[in-house]
Amino acid sequence: MKNKCVAIIPARGGSKRIPRKNIKNFLGKPIIAYSIEAALESKLFEDVIVSTDNEEIAEVAKKYGALVPFIRPKRLADDFTGTADVVAHSISWLKENGRIYDYVCTIYATAPLLQPEYLIEAFNKLHNSDAINAFSITSMPFPIQRTFKINYDNRCEMFWPENFTKRSQDFEEAYQDAGQFYWTKTRSEQKRNMFDIDSIPIIIPRYLVQDIDTLEDWTRAELMYQVLNEKIK
Repeated sequence: MKNKCVAIIPARGGSKRIPRKNIKNFLGKPIIAYSIEAALESKLFEDVIVSTDNEEIAEVAKKYGALVPFIRPKRLADDFTGTADVVAHSISWLKENGRIYDYVCTIYATAPLLQPEYLIEAFNKLHNSDAINAFSITSMPFPIQRTFKINYDNRCEMFWPENFTKRSQDFEEAYQDAGQFYWTKTRSEQKRNMFDIDSIPIIIPRYLVQDIDTLEDWTRAELMYQVLNEKIK
């Protein structure tokens, strides 16, 4: 029997640092279109659903091939609601309306560098394992063991001073959440957080990863996308 998969793309309307962030024009298309198209291109999903509280976002999402079967309640669209609560609401709504899935993949709306091949890799690895999750990660560009903070005297202070004289190549490599997608087996009981032993890491090269929280991030992401696609041509 074929496994049923659903992609859920959370996209609320009240972004503040970048107004209308989820549908802002990114090199000719609303940025959410890239996430929708990557999900559709992977051919993994029975449904690609956008969870939004905003009618304009809903119309844009449907234009690019996603489903918007409900409008998200306002109580789940404020600055304090986490992605997990939004996805849980979506799964609950779908289940109440007769749509039950074996796997759910949460995809961020602002991930224009997302490549379908990594969605496929993640699903295959998760499906063939006893893990509960699989999600996108990328390597840290510098050793975290040599990081420092600026203290209250406006001076530098290392988190681990004992590492100052050690060579960078001797440190164990560290990784971070790439902020693109998160697969989960819907019928498993997750006992730990995503960044734990229940999860399979899917390593994304750093040139395909850019968090977008500020306008500077946005510009950097556009430049990365343009360079990437120029190389492909």
